[in-house]
Amino acid sequence: MSSRSVVIERPGEHRLETGPPPEPGPGEVRLRVAAAGICMSDREVYDGHRDAAYVRYPVVPGHEWSGTVDAVGAGVDAGLVGRGAVAEGFRNCGICRRCRGGDTSLCAAGYDETGFTRPGAFADHVVVPARLLHPLADDADLRAAALLEPAAVVAAAVRAGRAEAGERVAVVGAGTLGLLAVQLLAAGSPGELAVVDPRAERGLRAMEFGASAALAPQEAAELAGRYDLVVETAGAPSTAASSCLLARRGGRVVLTGMFTPGATGIDPVHLSLSQLTVRSVFGAPSSAWSFAVRAFGAGLIDPGPLITHEFPLEGFANAVSLVGGGDPKTGKVLLRP
Repeated sequence: MSSRSVVIERPGEHRLETGPPPEPGPGEVRLRVAAAGICMSDREVYDGHRDAAYVRYPVVPGHEWSGTVDAVGAGVDAGLVGRGAVAEGFRNCGICRRCRGGDTSLCAAGYDETGFTRPGAFADHVVVPARLLHPLADDADLRAAALLEPAAVVAAAVRAGRAEAGERVAVVGAGTLGLLAVQLLAAGSPGELAVVDPRAERGLRAMEFGASAALAPQEAAELAGRYDLVVETAGAPSTAASSCLLARRGGRVVLTGMFTPGATGIDPVHLSLSQLTVRSVFGAPSSAWSFAVRAFGAGLIDPGPLITHEFPLEGFANAVSLVGGGDPKTGKVLLRP
């Protein structure tokens, strides 16, 4: 048996490599990859725009994925073989103070993540620690389950925002994170659920997923101070600042977008006078993964409709070129080994 993987040797250079399947070591499992999503972070790795502290070349990307366990290492329950599953990306140590407190995405041992510093799932097989595995129901749609990583990030944001029934909520951005946030927030019966995005097509899709209003940024600006909770998912240069303006006095703002240097800062005067609570989310702790997997199993979130394109591993170059290309008709792009 052989196994293929997409290897980014250095920015802008990749190859499809074939070799023996990776073998799981003690405490590890190997999965046959069913589907792997490509996100902007992967595009940044390919283009060389990701912070050097958060990538290690050469690398096999792929941090959004699902698969089926096909081999286990020593000390791992053989009953997992044949189970569909997803796995947390952060290789947390599990023993530091942050991990013991449940903040596994803040592990004090340093950054280490599947698809960035360890081989990821743009491959036929991926090996991960068994302790990071989240088995799925026997009838789970593994194609849709590939998006449980961004769903876990959204779950972390919604939990951090403490959304309550009847509240006015705004989601800034209608990409993958934003649309998943709409699904999860809609399940909590908000009084209002507005989505802010300059792309009208994305706004309409958000309303199909449960939003009560779709607003262009200029329309949203006229509603400053209206929302109890604002979940920012866009990572655009102005959206951290504009999200804070949308929140009411005493409101909450959760930032999930990946901002780049030069983004507009949050006005400290507005922040202090409005008594806002501002949180940021980078990745997801184990508790958020469990929440997302449970919501997926219960049908509260369905990532499948977000998928618009699928490619084989050989089509990686075409697939990655679609991500961040600006076409509003491009949703989630998958690789299907």
